[in-house]
Amino acid sequence: MGIDIVHKKDRKVHRKEPKSQNVYLRLLVKLYRFLARRTSGGNFNQVILKRLFMSRQNRPALSLARIVRQMKSRPDKTVVVVGTVTDDKRIFEVPKLKVCALRVTEGARSRIVKAGGSVITFEQLAVESPLGQNTVLLQGRRTAREANRHFGAPGLPNSHAKPFVRLRSRNHEMARGRRKSRAYKA
Repeated sequence: MGIDIVHKKDRKVHRKEPKSQNVYLRLLVKLYRFLARRTSGGNFNQVILKRLFMSRQNRPALSLARIVRQMKSRPDKTVVVVGTVTDDKRIFEVPKLKVCALRVTEGARSRIVKAGGSVITFEQLAVESPLGQNTVLLQGRRTAREANRHFGAPGLPNSHAKPFVRLRSRNHEMARGRRKSRAYKA
């Protein structure tokens, strides 16, 4: 009699390549796969490679304001963002920055260049600092999505989860369990 092997836990859930068929992204993956394999001294290239595989949900955009705030104490370093850099109208002065990103919106690009900074691609970064010397890796906030506000159990005490309701009024999810006069109040 043989042993029945359990196969239900066989699937490994981490990406080995990007889902996207974008040719340019695939070329970047080729480049950083090589660098991750062939370079030693830190895991900068492995981190970049892993982030290139990520879904768009896990590569949230990063605003110019956040970059400026993070770079106040590190003026001569290159900002590396595996994602999109967006413009932020709430800041007026943009200092001189060197930014490397997958995508930079038109407004953000013009403001960075106008301030005397530069926007480079990941291929250029690989030539300039193959080991990630003088770079700062930044990410956007993954929890900034509106969907995250609904996570949790709305209605429970001390829960701030946002309920899926059409309106916030007495007629919508405000009866049983929400008022003493309607059976009980949680």
